[in-house]
Amino acid sequence: MPRIIGVDIPKEKRIEIALTYLYGIGRFLSNVVLKEAGINPDKRAKDLTDEEVARITNILQKGNMKVEGDLRRDISQNIKRLMDIGSWRGMRHKKGLPVRGQRTRTNSRTRKGKKRQNLAVVKKVESAKSAKPAGK
Repeated sequence: MPRIIGVDIPKEKRIEIALTYLYGIGRFLSNVVLKEAGINPDKRAKDLTDEEVARITNILQKGNMKVEGDLRRDISQNIKRLMDIGSWRGMRHKKGLPVRGQRTRTNSRTRKGKKRQNLAVVKKVESAKSAKPAGK
């Protein structure tokens, strides 16, 4: 497996697709990098020479592109800043609720987690059973 910026990219895929396994690189940016490096996008990742891998790595490091660790760090710092200043978006991040205005009454199970069972209903049923014998 070729290793680019600390990430093993899949060797059986075309290099155009394999580069998208790097965080922050999509199809468009992948094609831009390959065009600049002078590499055919249809080439398989296992067929790359060490020199071609080095060219791709240099372009990603020297360019104005933030990928992998730098990008992850920037995103987490931005979210932390929003939480520190107490903005609406920051509060939603803290509570683990949807941030971009989605409804939460019915959907948003991804952010809220699995549905919790209502325990108060069980207590009412038990108290009703104990009240019946007293009424006889």
